[in-house]
Amino acid sequence: LILTAVPRNYDPLLHPFEVPREYTRALNATKLERVFAKPFLGSLDGHRDGVNCMAKHPKSLSTVLSGACDGEVRIWNLTKRQCIRTIQAHEGFVRGMCARFCGTSFFTVGDDKTVKQWKMESPEYGEEEEPIHTILGKTVYTGIDHHWKEAVFATCGQQVDIWDEQRTSPMCSLTWGFDSISSVKFNPIETYLLGSCASDRNIVLYDMRKSTPLKKVILNMRTNALCWNPMEAFVFTAANEDYNLYTFDMRFLESPMMVHMDHVSAVLDVDYSPTGKEFVSASFDKSVRIFPVDKGHSR
Repeated sequence: LILTAVPRNYDPLLHPFEVPREYTRALNATKLERVFAKPFLGSLDGHRDGVNCMAKHPKSLSTVLSGACDGEVRIWNLTKRQCIRTIQAHEGFVRGMCARFCGTSFFTVGDDKTVKQWKMESPEYGEEEEPIHTILGKTVYTGIDHHWKEAVFATCGQQVDIWDEQRTSPMCSLTWGFDSISSVKFNPIETYLLGSCASDRNIVLYDMRKSTPLKKVILNMRTNALCWNPMEAFVFTAANEDYNLYTFDMRFLESPMMVHMDHVSAVLDVDYSPTGKEFVSASFDKSVRIFPVDKGHSR
């Protein structure tokens, strides 16, 4: 085998298509990068109606709970991508759900004015699928969240109610203004702090020990959801109706630390990654975006 030198002539006149060829190569490389960076893994099918709320299991990464508009709650196994269990929990919408910090049970609230506590394990053979506790409230509850260390949970609706798991009436009711409150969240670090967003454009922070509201910030448009940073106790991010997300430091509420832009419609939900470095947001523009906490645009 004789290797002969191939004569190359680098005269640009003899290579008229160099730029288009390079452009095509670059484009293909970018497309392949996109193909290999597949974020979508699979879908969990089975609900007969729209999914209205979700909850994560605090101990098991592969367990996710979802509640639908027909009152049905499903528990999913993410590794198998299968529904493990289905519960007909409420009449009408399931408005909110949260898991207990130990992971043994979870709570749901619905349009039927009830708060129900359910076992996380499936019932034994021959057992009925029934809640452990049912609390009948006076008004419709729009959201619920559980304390991170104690047997206490909070519901929101016309006001924020703090409940002891053993009692059928709230320990205390917190209110500031008279508008309906759409979501409530306990702080994972400073566990007696909780934040809520109301439909009169307010974000109100409460302290459970003082049983009075702490601070309030009023934005130009309504906040749909908020989420506390799991690593920095005083930082939370609010998903707003004006297409942006605002990250606040609760000690300096005069102006947000960061405004996160990129959505082109109302932002409906937000949740932090466990590292506290990034969060994910879901919007009415049918897109899900991942934002670094310190950047104004999504990655």
